[in-house]
Amino acid sequence: MIRRAAIGSRVARRPLVVKLVSDEVFERATRGGRYVGTFDEFQREGGGMRTRFLRATRNAALRGARHVFCPSAFLREVALRWSLDPERLSVLPNPAPEIPSMPSRDELRAELGLSGHALVFAGRLGPQKALAVALQALVDVREVELTVAGDGPERSALERRAHELGLDGRVSFLGSVPREQVLRLFRAADASVLPSAWENFPHTVVEALAVGCPVIATAVGGVPEVVRDGENGLLVAPGDSGALAAAIARFFSDEALRARLRDAAPRSVEGYSEEAVFTTIEAELQRAAV
Repeated sequence: MIRRAAIGSRVARRPLVVKLVSDEVFERATRGGRYVGTFDEFQREGGGMRTRFLRATRNAALRGARHVFCPSAFLREVALRWSLDPERLSVLPNPAPEIPSMPSRDELRAELGLSGHALVFAGRLGPQKALAVALQALVDVREVELTVAGDGPERSALERRAHELGLDGRVSFLGSVPREQVLRLFRAADASVLPSAWENFPHTVVEALAVGCPVIATAVGGVPEVVRDGENGLLVAPGDSGALAAAIARFFSDEALRARLRDAAPRSVEGYSEEAVFTTIEAELQRAAV
């Protein structure tokens, strides 16, 4: 859409403001099976003719924008390598949701069927989220259950893998659920888990923290900008099921740690209110229109 938007703005003689959410050239290469490495590795590699063409046209489109918002400092640093004007490139995090009225946590747990040590994952079930790493970690952490909210191309393979690992009864796949239901799941759970191989600034992290759910995640992309290890969650290296299992075990074995992380979670995203984020966008749109 970046290229189309750039062409449209030129034809209409209107300024363009962009929210850059990822490297779509990397996303295309990954989805098409043309690339199997990491996000960071892709940024350092030249690639074939198609990749070079997509990069060149992406960069040209972005250079014509009056302003480009990036949800994370991580992605801004990546975009700076594309020779964009740093004065037109700023960080604007994804907003925390306004929390609807909900029953108590105990009532939600009973309603949603969560008992004992409960983790929740929410997101698209694709290669990026690396949910198989979390499944492997659960093998080493007994008496912990995982609820998976979301759908995607890897769902069937992940369900088979959970069965192969002997996790029947401990992992449940809900499929796609409404956003409000995701918030209720986060509110009821002990923690959210995000084992991603790469990320920018995931909405689900902000949503979980906003309802008081600590996050156990991989330290990739912009995740460490909002999840601070030992403060509102725990961070581990990507692709390491053993490290993730150790973090989960530490979380559930330390009641004081759980209480501290849960208490800090909502406060840690107070500055990401929808009003603050949308006010910044509106101000930039007004400047671009002058």
